Amino acid sequence: MTTASRLPDPYGSGGGANLADILERVLDKGIVIAGDIRINLLDIELLTIKLRLIVASVDKAKEMGINWWEDDPGLSTGARRNELAAENERLQRRIAELEEAAHPAVDSSETKKERRESA
Repeated sequence: MTTASRLPDPYGSGGGANLADILERVLDKGIVIAGDIRINLLDIELLTIKLRLIVASVDKAKEMGINWWEDDPGLSTGARRNELAAENERLQRRIAELEEAAHPAVDSSETKKERRESA
């Protein structure tokens, strides 16, 4: 009967350090895996799927010019703030247009300034 203490280590001794070294090297240099899947029926292309996978550290990705996460509001608080600021600006312009359309007889700059200050 085999006991737990007599089972061989499936990863070998020191495997953790080797894995860490490999991971560090991959993240430092980056690795690209690319592939295409095509489904044809009687020489008619029905479906093409292009797969691209890049594994790299954030710093290495930025060096390569990849920074899409910085502009994605779901991943970046700064991008979300920028999106909200742009939306706020659009809404303020629209409100000003609507107020101007509602009061077309009032054109003096002082009256416009008063309306903005009271809002």
